[in-house]
Amino acid sequence: MTDITDDIAEEISFQGFDDDCNMLGSLLNDILQREAGPSFVDKLEKIRVLAQSACNMRHAGIEDMAELLEKQLASELSKMTLEDALTIARAFSHHLTLMGIAETHHRVRRGGNLVLVARSCDDIFNQLLQDGVTPDELYDSVCKQEVEIVLTAHPTQINRRTLQYKHMKIAHLLDYNDRPDLGPEDRDMLIEDLVREITSIWQTDELRREKPTPVAEARAGLNIVEQSLWKAVPRYLRRVSSALKKHTGKPLPLICTPIKFGSWMGGDRDGNPNVTAKVSKEVSLLSRWMAIDLYVREIDSLKFELSMKRCSDELSKLAQEILEEANDEENHRENWNESMSRSQLKHPNQQASSLPTKLPPGAHLPSCAEKGGSEHPRLMPGADHKQLNHKGGQTSSSSETNGGGSNLRPPIPISPSSSVSSLVSMARSPSFNSSQQLLAQRKLFAESQTGRTSFHRLLEPKLPPLPGIAPYRVVLGNVKDKVLLQNWLLGPMYSVSAAKADYEIKRAEPLRNDIIAENVVNVILKTYGSLTYMYLGTMVDKMKIVLLRTRRRLELLIEDGPCEHNSMDYYETTDQLLEPLLLCYESLQSCGSGVLADGRLADLIRRVTTFGMVLMKLDLRQESGRHAETLDAITRYLDLGTYSEWDEEKKLDFLTRELKGKRPLVPPSIEVAPDVREVLDTFRTAAELGSDSFGAYVISMASNASDVLAVELLQKDSRLAVSGELGRACPGGTLRVVPLFETVKDLRGAGSVIRKLLSIDWYRQHIIKNHNGHQEVMVGYSDSGKDAGRFTAAWELYKAQEDVVAACKEYGIKVTLFHGRGGSIGRGGGPTYMAIQSQPPGSVMGTLRTTEQGEMVQAKFGLPQTAVRQLEIYTTAVLLATLRPPLPPREEKWRNLMEDISKISCQCYRSVVYENPEFLSYFHEATPQSELGFLNIGSRPARRKSTTGIGNLRAIPWIFAWTQTRFVLPAWLGVGAGLKGACEKGQTEELRAMYKEWPFFQSTIDLIEMVLGKADIPIAKHYDEVLVSEKRRELGSQLRNELIQTSKFVLSVSGHEKPQQNNRSLRKLIESRLPFLNPMNMLQVEILKRLRIDDDNLKARDALLITINGIAAGMRNTG
Repeated sequence: MTDITDDIAEEISFQGFDDDCNMLGSLLNDILQREAGPSFVDKLEKIRVLAQSACNMRHAGIEDMAELLEKQLASELSKMTLEDALTIARAFSHHLTLMGIAETHHRVRRGGNLVLVARSCDDIFNQLLQDGVTPDELYDSVCKQEVEIVLTAHPTQINRRTLQYKHMKIAHLLDYNDRPDLGPEDRDMLIEDLVREITSIWQTDELRREKPTPVAEARAGLNIVEQSLWKAVPRYLRRVSSALKKHTGKPLPLICTPIKFGSWMGGDRDGNPNVTAKVSKEVSLLSRWMAIDLYVREIDSLKFELSMKRCSDELSKLAQEILEEANDEENHRENWNESMSRSQLKHPNQQASSLPTKLPPGAHLPSCAEKGGSEHPRLMPGADHKQLNHKGGQTSSSSETNGGGSNLRPPIPISPSSSVSSLVSMARSPSFNSSQQLLAQRKLFAESQTGRTSFHRLLEPKLPPLPGIAPYRVVLGNVKDKVLLQNWLLGPMYSVSAAKADYEIKRAEPLRNDIIAENVVNVILKTYGSLTYMYLGTMVDKMKIVLLRTRRRLELLIEDGPCEHNSMDYYETTDQLLEPLLLCYESLQSCGSGVLADGRLADLIRRVTTFGMVLMKLDLRQESGRHAETLDAITRYLDLGTYSEWDEEKKLDFLTRELKGKRPLVPPSIEVAPDVREVLDTFRTAAELGSDSFGAYVISMASNASDVLAVELLQKDSRLAVSGELGRACPGGTLRVVPLFETVKDLRGAGSVIRKLLSIDWYRQHIIKNHNGHQEVMVGYSDSGKDAGRFTAAWELYKAQEDVVAACKEYGIKVTLFHGRGGSIGRGGGPTYMAIQSQPPGSVMGTLRTTEQGEMVQAKFGLPQTAVRQLEIYTTAVLLATLRPPLPPREEKWRNLMEDISKISCQCYRSVVYENPEFLSYFHEATPQSELGFLNIGSRPARRKSTTGIGNLRAIPWIFAWTQTRFVLPAWLGVGAGLKGACEKGQTEELRAMYKEWPFFQSTIDLIEMVLGKADIPIAKHYDEVLVSEKRRELGSQLRNELIQTSKFVLSVSGHEKPQQNNRSLRKLIESRLPFLNPMNMLQVEILKRLRIDDDNLKARDALLITINGIAAGMRNTG
């Protein structure tokens, strides 16, 4: 949870919060006594007491005494050795983190104890009905709502994933501690568990030692789905359905979901050379693999639940067909086996069972008891995990065992546990002599299903006749098998080497003359998943077989292994997977077992509807200039000139003409630079996987209509080429092409660009035909804020949305606005509900896309309970904005006043940030910006281009650096000057009226006030006094005066006496962190001072990075 999530505005029980903080703090101190010694704990306590005393004095208004105590605190910290500084930084950092965990826990706890939670579905549905909305109108609006939350890998999540899981474990223990039925023994055991977790955290390195790869970032996003969203989504949909039924008499349709998920992790290549076409393909396949893997687990649990025999005639008929198919294959294998030697025995460990023998994890629990996901993340194909090398007992990475040469693959002994595929691989190896080959082939035959004797099959349970079977199990087993084959055909479940051995069977042509090898190859490749018929002989198992096939296919695709395209063997689409599930559901309903149908089966159907076959469709993003460079290469190769030198009209004529044509533009023989080749490869990957796997193609820094048509042309060309090679149509449809308007200049021209596009007949017909008459437009909050300041950016974004909506309306085209919000307020962040309720009227008409970035993903969706709450808030906020849109400015003069404030604000901001020649140097001296790169929190570079100016610095390090110093300059600079200008013209009362009556203006002022409540002038001044050169300190002093002025005028408009007066909960929480946060800032200043003298001191660098972690934990924000 961060300080800008929606629940931050709600009160919590501070008694319970304080009790938990004291308990966790006491346990941490006990651990520090053991780990660091009593003398260190005494020193730690002395620092905390000094910091607490200074805070008390400042809170009481005794500034001189507070300043004296702060100087004493700084003096104590300056005398410390680096070893002590490092340990103290770690201790305070962990204490702040534990406080954050307790805070999140109590927000979740409070929400669960309320009868009617504010902004819940129950609350908002009731409000709307009271306000005159009819039940039918409410029902239709909810059912038609389309919200997509796009998770991104923006580098703002500072905690290692290892620590995140440990923090989640502590959160679960705190939840368990609230149970009233805990006895003394249980409570003692709980305390012991907490001690173990905190000890483990203390002994774990907090710092990432290597930058994550884009694939690793994508895995982190998939783990959020597995650990939290997988549980949260059905609970959220149940909550929506129950509220709908209560207020309209009709539940939410089973295959209706107001919210879906997308991802940029592994698809956002804007300024990140590490994201390639290969990476995007791998991430997309990994997402599919994870989806199938999760469905397999659900099918296993469902199989044990649906044990009943009573079913509809349609389901009974399908079950009979499945069993007959299985028996036909059994008889075929039995007849073949009788012609072979009867002396081959199957190893007892390989004996199959046609009946379930083991409960899947959690199958014994009711669905309401499943609060969290797996305790640890699932290892995915291609994961960078370590594997045990049995030869030496050491660990080696999967990449080492997957080097491509056979000499790197460890030998696989012929043992009872050897896999069929491994034995085939060994049998065809040139290093095997003839006797070894014979032994391997005999072993292969004995271990295979086809090599089992009829006698052994008689000893095994047989498929029961139809009257005794559980038909639901048969159907669900078939689903699981189809899905698993696709994942079996996507990368190694056990290891990369084993997966390669599996698909080497495909290349076993030399063994084709051997009847044993030939039949094993045929059985494994042609009916690989059918082997599971032998041990999954019930109805759920037929469904499971298809799931198994689907998963295996995906594994081979990830590892670039050969796999046959036979869509009958696995699931390709969501509808294919839903069909048998809905058949089971309808059968249960028709037989009077609706209470069973509406349990785990309904939850699975809702998950399939929400997550589909990919969990999260991957967006692709690239900067517009890269597409222009690609077209330059093509037009020059074709002797047409240089595309980028043409004017806009000539570009549009060329692009439109080519888009109307039926031939490819790019010759297969073209030779281009690597950067251009990468762009072409990305479009080829998009064509190969299509809209079934990818979502939108986002063009960053879009400024003209030609930027959109250029992407449409490159996409069309790649699809023609791939379709010609495949001999069939490309999978899925074309990707939506979404222009992203980011700078103030581009935002002002957004409406004109959309009008120009829609005036082109080809493009308008393309939108109507291929995208259901729907245009998507993205607006960027981060770069616009860095470009002109937060106030001006907010106003320009508001006007741009109005203009885009009007443009689409003129041409009868529906529009979805995609909001590229950051996590912090300086990058457009803020409580979801407040943000949606302050949008221009008509801009949220039942549809919305928005990003959730970095730390916010964990804060909002890291726990199932918080995820359910956030999803519900998205639904109710969008519903309100649709049925009861926010009020526009009451009078035209309010818009004029906003223009005046924005103009002055932007001038003030840019005069400091871009026009003051000393500012850049001041920025580098006063903040740890230069040192943030050592954090290794993201795969992309901090700058788009290798220049030192503010312009090419990404918005995240820009905000992050100022947040560390507690000055948070980007979020307020210029606001005070703009408001002062209006107030000096006698407009104060008008501003107060705007604050009360215009949601957009009120939201803007409230967010700035929230930032002012977290800013700390004495701490920012301390950075300047110690780190900034003498000649630039005056600039720092001027900026601090500007902050004081901003606070004065913001409070004058809001009518508050102090920042966050209307949010006592947040104010008290911030105050509770200061005794730990203030020493962290002072320690950071001291370490920065030493590090800038000796910048190669690795110990000082580690200490600095830990202070950065700690301050981020205390501020509950990074960038």
